[in-house]
Amino acid sequence: MEFTNTIWSLLPPFIAILLALITKEVYSSLFIGIVSGGLLYASFNITAAMEHIFVDGMIAQLSDSWNVGILTFLVVLGSMVMLMNRAGGSAAFGKWAVTHVKTKAGAQVATIVLGMLIFIDDYFNCLTVGSVMRPVTDKHGISREKLAYLIDATAAPVCIIAPISSWAAAVTGFVDGANGLTLFIRAIPYNFYALLTLVMMFTITYMNFDYSSMNLAELRHMAGVKQRKKKDAASLTGAEDQPHPPISERGKVIHLVLPIAALIICCVIGMIYTGGFFEGASFIDAFSNSDASVGLVYGSVVALIITIVFFLATSVLSFNECMNAIPEGFKSMVPAILVLTFAWTLKSMTDSLGAAEYVAGIVANIADNAALMNLIPAIVFVVGIFLAFATGTSWGTFGILIPIVVNVFGGDLNNELMIIAISACMAGAVCGDHCSPISDTTIMASAGAECEHIKHVSTQLPYAITVAAVSLVSYIISGFVRNWAICLIIGIALMIGTLLAIKSISQRKVTA
Repeated sequence: MEFTNTIWSLLPPFIAILLALITKEVYSSLFIGIVSGGLLYASFNITAAMEHIFVDGMIAQLSDSWNVGILTFLVVLGSMVMLMNRAGGSAAFGKWAVTHVKTKAGAQVATIVLGMLIFIDDYFNCLTVGSVMRPVTDKHGISREKLAYLIDATAAPVCIIAPISSWAAAVTGFVDGANGLTLFIRAIPYNFYALLTLVMMFTITYMNFDYSSMNLAELRHMAGVKQRKKKDAASLTGAEDQPHPPISERGKVIHLVLPIAALIICCVIGMIYTGGFFEGASFIDAFSNSDASVGLVYGSVVALIITIVFFLATSVLSFNECMNAIPEGFKSMVPAILVLTFAWTLKSMTDSLGAAEYVAGIVANIADNAALMNLIPAIVFVVGIFLAFATGTSWGTFGILIPIVVNVFGGDLNNELMIIAISACMAGAVCGDHCSPISDTTIMASAGAECEHIKHVSTQLPYAITVAAVSLVSYIISGFVRNWAICLIIGIALMIGTLLAIKSISQRKVTA
């Protein structure tokens, strides 16, 4: 029986995701998904399956230069976070925040705004925003699940509408036969999922309400039930291993602000360096051609050195204390690294089974049907969600769907429907990535918030589905109207109206 390039190719991610949501345990769920993929690829030959899983899958993924760069960035950032904690910078910032950010809504808005400002890369966004805002949200009684959602919702959804970002570079790289950057910029107003996600975050913050599993998480947190601190519920960053680490009493706010500022500046310089900025390329071209994996490693290592020198110069930590904090930071990121390794290996299993080619064939057949042309944006959006959710990668989804859409329309930038369809592809990919428990960005958001991964996924899912449903309606309308201003206004109105309806229904249930 043939398992490649068929619907069977989607079985491994389906098994992994279903088990993760049922068992609330991500490691074994991902591994079982990996094993099922290996067995299907090898037609249930045990020896061949073992070789495919570990040689072609896990070892190959851990040998990939991009993946190694991301893991190195994770380790260095973990060390920086541990140094800032040991130096007392995070604690000092938390005390400062209590007097300056005075409300729960203010803490949420500050998290959203910071996430929107750090738009150059989603990995960088997740871990940096989490490090900075954890003390603030903790002081105002915001659950780690809610923090993880705010981090995740300002990572990929913001990067995908920022022309100067690693995501813009990725999208433009998948476009042949047209000006990729011009197409990306023109697609921004039609990226309903990203824009409406921002509308949703500000709306629920202003209206001061949550619903579904997120509301339960907030109620548990306010009641003082710290689920993430239970002995049987380890956080993704392993923070429970050191509940009372030694913290310097000499720490000030500057001991958090300066390292973070150094990290941002150095990472930006690192990214444009890899894109040829110092060899004559323009700033935008340098970002478009940058290697985010290498650039983030350059920037984070330099920032780590600056941080150590600064802490030694201000006598907030001794040299030995700095050196002891570095391996502790490494240890804190081991669970996140393990989940990423399994997620990448599972993706390699689905790739080898031809999941991408199978879905691409379905989309191409739909695109050939002239009667469905007006519905192409909505169809591409749904397929993008499904593919990114199953594979855990939005960039891979871009690489599959964008060339198909460009070919369908002949790369004609004057065709507004092509712009809408490209935007629908990007929006669907981000939505699926946002929902998927095997997505590296979702894993990073859990790590940044120090939230148990499956709890983050289960609480975020209802919010993402709400925005996806409104976005789908907006894409159906845009396929016929083809005017971004009208469609965006309708989408925003529908989003706010939907949230008002949900709030009304939730309040009636409480009073019933």
